[in-house]
Amino acid sequence: MKENCCIRISNLSKKYHGSDSYALKELNLEILNGEIVGLLGPNGAGKTTFFSIICGLLNATSGSAQIAGYSVSKDIESIKKIIGVVPQDIALYPTLSGRDNLLFVGRMYGLKGKVLKDRVQSCLSKFGFDKNSNELVKNYSGGMKRRINLIGGILHEPQILLLDEPTVGMDVQTRTSMMEHLKELNQEKKTTILYTSHYLEQAELFCDRVGIIDHGQLLCLGSPSELIKNENGNDLEDVFLKFTGRKIRD
Repeated sequence: MKENCCIRISNLSKKYHGSDSYALKELNLEILNGEIVGLLGPNGAGKTTFFSIICGLLNATSGSAQIAGYSVSKDIESIKKIIGVVPQDIALYPTLSGRDNLLFVGRMYGLKGKVLKDRVQSCLSKFGFDKNSNELVKNYSGGMKRRINLIGGILHEPQILLLDEPTVGMDVQTRTSMMEHLKELNQEKKTTILYTSHYLEQAELFCDRVGIIDHGQLLCLGSPSELIKNENGNDLEDVFLKFTGRKIRD
């Protein structure tokens, strides 16, 4: 075990009540401080289950998960203070403005006063909301909602950022800009990022390491270039299809 390990997952398994199979099966993973690690897999592979467990939303059937030395099963309140979470589903109040949503989220994380207002304004400007930050979220486009959703996860400058499909539904320009901002956050603040996505080309450029998961099991883990070389592929998509097959998933 590495001393600078930020996230340590040991034999983590999850079996839902009434199910004959495991959603996660003996998953092991170590992520170092400051790393960007992508977890890639088809629909139903176990990615969202994994995220839900390490965020404290689901209990594991067996195994353990530690974040910054804290046990997810015992110290989730301490963990919540140092992580930022951007869920796959939009987690915003539609009848509040983008700005008011962020002010609310910031207060939940303990930000207040001028620090909170300045942080919100800085993020709004950086992500292109100079003109429409006071509009109601229900009137935003899907891409705008995604951007506000992301800002909510990074507003308090977390030590660890968990991103579950953060750029779904974004156009290419917005998605590219978002990933550039996240890369800057990682480089400037040394933020550790764990990230799931179906955009394999994006993951290949963004991540230090990627793991491919299917049927609840981690099938491979390494830098994109290592995996491509080891599997004699042209790109990460070749590696992904080799491990998960070409069958269409629901």
